[in-house]
Amino acid sequence: MDRSDQERSATLRTEPVTINMGPQHPSTHGVFRLRVTFDGEMVLDVEPVFGYLHRGTEKLAEERNYTQVITLTDRLDYVSSMTNNQAYVLSCEKLGGIDAPERGQYLRVIAAELQRIASHLVATGFLLQDLGAFATPLMYCMRERERILDLFEMLCGARITNSYMRVGGVFQDAPDDFWPALRRFLGEMPRFIDEYEALLTSNEIVLSRARGVSVLSPDDAINASISGPVLRATGVAWDLRKAAPYEVYDRMAFDLPVGKAGDVYDRYWVRMQEMRQSVGIVQQCMAQIQPGPVRTRVPLIFRPPVGEAYVPVEAPKGELGFYLVSDGGISPYRCKIRAPSFINLTLLREMLIGYKLADLVVIFGSIDINMGEVDR
Repeated sequence: MDRSDQERSATLRTEPVTINMGPQHPSTHGVFRLRVTFDGEMVLDVEPVFGYLHRGTEKLAEERNYTQVITLTDRLDYVSSMTNNQAYVLSCEKLGGIDAPERGQYLRVIAAELQRIASHLVATGFLLQDLGAFATPLMYCMRERERILDLFEMLCGARITNSYMRVGGVFQDAPDDFWPALRRFLGEMPRFIDEYEALLTSNEIVLSRARGVSVLSPDDAINASISGPVLRATGVAWDLRKAAPYEVYDRMAFDLPVGKAGDVYDRYWVRMQEMRQSVGIVQQCMAQIQPGPVRTRVPLIFRPPVGEAYVPVEAPKGELGFYLVSDGGISPYRCKIRAPSFINLTLLREMLIGYKLADLVVIFGSIDINMGEVDR
């Protein structure tokens, strides 16, 4: 082998290059900026940068009365408004010693589980978009999500920023035409989930791009306070609906899908199975719900006693909670939000280093964040 052959066979050495990905990049799922150092296509280092969407939600909450804050919660994870409402009003009710009527609790659980399905549809559709499956899987997922938004419109007149739940229950009872529409949706949704799985779960491209990619260990996930599907994908069976039941979840029978490898594929698979479980939970609610009031009478200007409260819920992306402090006034003295999208980014740097640019997009998408909740 002559000198030129030796030079050609040597590993190509390149200078590290640092580039910005976002905050305008479509695959950063919002105004998220990644300052990435590459060696060729290999990720050497990552610096996540956020704050571009910061709206001061926690401080705004301290300037509004307790009922007005509900509209602010809609704008956090705006593809999961119902669970945002639920987490907030539960903390308010604990603060004021209020119990919602049983029918109101069932309606909340129905809304929350429909919202879980809608959120997971968005996560799955955009993950496949990030994988390069142009448009088709995303359009399939958005098709079913639109039907859920139709149901939300029946409940409260809104599709995205719902503001449906109230301290003491819900804004109003479900109209008569809601129940047949819900029954039709529940009868058809399992078939659509089967269709997604037939197209995706054993898809050769999905398997090659997702299996063994960005493996997260159970210990690392727990130590970083990661929750939701990202945690359960590592094999940890932790879900607040079972660990600390709220509303009527203690009456529901459902399984907790858990992964084995904690990789991108398991994160996808867990969300797919959770949609099936949510369909079952809503069906149980429909079978158990009884006529009655949907809201406890609470003064228009709610004034809880001095104290503090925190009630976490199992939102689609993980543990979501509002820590509220009352000084006896009509507004929270302090409001602090435990946002799963923000906490689940804790190990992003470690999850990306050593992978390539194409993997970076997929790994980031598998975490399923919403920038409204990250920046608050």
